[in-house]
Amino acid sequence: MKKFNFKKYFLPISTNFIIITMLLCISMLTLISPVRSVYAPQSENLFYNGNTENNKISLMINVYSGNEYLIDMLNTLKEMNVKATFFIGGVWLDKNPELFLSIVEGGHEIGNHGYFHKDHATLNYQQNQTEILSTHKLVKEYANINMNLFAPPSGSFSSTTLEAASDLGYKTIMWSKDTIDWRDQDTEKIISRATNKLANGDLILMHPTYCTAISLATIIEKIQQKGFVLSTVSQNI
Repeated sequence: MKKFNFKKYFLPISTNFIIITMLLCISMLTLISPVRSVYAPQSENLFYNGNTENNKISLMINVYSGNEYLIDMLNTLKEMNVKATFFIGGVWLDKNPELFLSIVEGGHEIGNHGYFHKDHATLNYQQNQTEILSTHKLVKEYANINMNLFAPPSGSFSSTTLEAASDLGYKTIMWSKDTIDWRDQDTEKIISRATNKLANGDLILMHPTYCTAISLATIIEKIQQKGFVLSTVSQNI
């Protein structure tokens, strides 16, 4: 009489049963608690780019330093009749109110870049709101502007950051193109990163640096030559 092979028949059945059970559990958990990623390409209050159905592109300039280059950038924007969105750091504004008002007088959009340039992904709800509100109140005091755009320092945020910003009436703004001008003082790299493979709704991140200041006119020309319209972030999203 042939001996029954327990391993041959039972183990494959039990293994398949375990796999099917695990898959069913995962499916049930997904239905009960949908996973939300703060790094999704776009959501109601989180933007990595503007409206891809139009031909607008925005220059985003984060300001925490670079005073010596900021005036040159403002002059270039004025000469070329371009409006940008400046995301202002509260610490910088406290020390440079007159320079801040030069940005406002140039007709540029003002956004919020937090107060102390903290890592917002590590902050709790109240700490996130304190950073945003501190700068909001300063801008309101100096220029009577109610901002509603928040660019987290270093692009670092969490779901808590998004919630805190949204509850204050803010949209969180990231970028689709990063010049990395704070690190690489190379005009060719900065121009290339800003203008290579341009697309509708692009948000181009830059800072007041020496190389950005001398590259800005070329960046604007290349964008316009490709048929895009430069606008503020609010007009883009």
